[in-house]
Amino acid sequence: MTSTVGSVGETPAGVPHFPMDRAAGCPFDPPPVAVAQRKEAPLTRIRMWDDSTPWLVTGYAEGRALLADPRVSADMKRPGYPLQAPLPPDAPSASFIMLDDPEHARLRRMVTAPFAIKRVAAMRPAVQRIVDDLIDNMLAGPKPVDLVEAFALPMPSLVICQLLGVAYGDHDFFQDNSKILIKRDNDPQERNDAFRRLLDYLDDLMGEKLATPADDVLSSLAVRVKAGELTRHEAAQMGVLLLIAGHETTANMIALGTLALLEHPTQLALLRDSDDPKLVASAVEELLRYLNIVHNGRRRVALEDIDIAGLRVRAGDGLVIANDIANRDPGVFPEPDRLDIERDARQHVAFGFGVHQCLGQPLARLELQVVYSTLYRRVPTLRLAADIEQIPFKHDGGVYGVYELPVTW
Repeated sequence: MTSTVGSVGETPAGVPHFPMDRAAGCPFDPPPVAVAQRKEAPLTRIRMWDDSTPWLVTGYAEGRALLADPRVSADMKRPGYPLQAPLPPDAPSASFIMLDDPEHARLRRMVTAPFAIKRVAAMRPAVQRIVDDLIDNMLAGPKPVDLVEAFALPMPSLVICQLLGVAYGDHDFFQDNSKILIKRDNDPQERNDAFRRLLDYLDDLMGEKLATPADDVLSSLAVRVKAGELTRHEAAQMGVLLLIAGHETTANMIALGTLALLEHPTQLALLRDSDDPKLVASAVEELLRYLNIVHNGRRRVALEDIDIAGLRVRAGDGLVIANDIANRDPGVFPEPDRLDIERDARQHVAFGFGVHQCLGQPLARLELQVVYSTLYRRVPTLRLAADIEQIPFKHDGGVYGVYELPVTW
């Protein structure tokens, strides 16, 4: 039997507000209210900032099924889409990740090649040099040091700048605007203005690539602009997406992953003392599963009625697919709240699922493998320079992590 309780127009009683707070003293675990929702049912209702009540999808199988369902849309401008915050009337599109096929596929194909597994694997020596140089600089400087500013943030920023063809000297500009854009509690117009500054910056860069192409991703997009396959505006939008995603997510995984390992010294020692690349790769997958830094859910809206888990999701219903909760599903990951770098966690959904899963995941995996196999081996006495209670966590952002991570050795 299919239930339609909570369909459009109804306001169920006792619906929890979203996003939810993590428990004090448990910074690596999902919010307990969300975990309780999963135990109740794989789909339950939540209440958003605008009083709408979309579905929170906490079940692993149900989340994957919906992310792969063509009857579900990623278009944030469709009625019923569960926005994270108010959207200004003049808000620009966030490029192809907020589009549906076939337009999504058309644009995504234009930037697939640079992130292909073999192409990314060839970058390993360059990434290793960046990691080693940053560690050299950190070891030569004063301590304690903020690992975010000294290492976690510049490392992926340098990599994505080289790949895209962006001047790393502009990193303060794009990092500052990225921080404004992804902070959920910022004024919507302030966030919109930050996006437009980044868009203007990438549009200017696109103009340079059109005039003087080089061997980089933005230049390859410029070729497509010249061929009429892509507008200059679309190319600039794609540049913004790749630049933000290319440094923010990995930077947070480096810092938060390091903190998690420091708080789990047995796991840290196992990783630090091993020269087995398979264990390093396993540690990356487990940390992605365990931490899942995209912690406010992947947002979608149903285009048609969908029957799932004994419920009926109506056309126009919003969906918040909570991958962080799915990655703690005990039916898929035994003892899910335990960090175990020897676990086979490759089936996690930290990168999403379906046609919209993260384009840059091969690069993110490579960067994290190089970092996790190098940093703790080269700095074997690395430790926190503050109590964990003093670490400022990013509870207010679209990407979870820490604002600062003071360490010493």
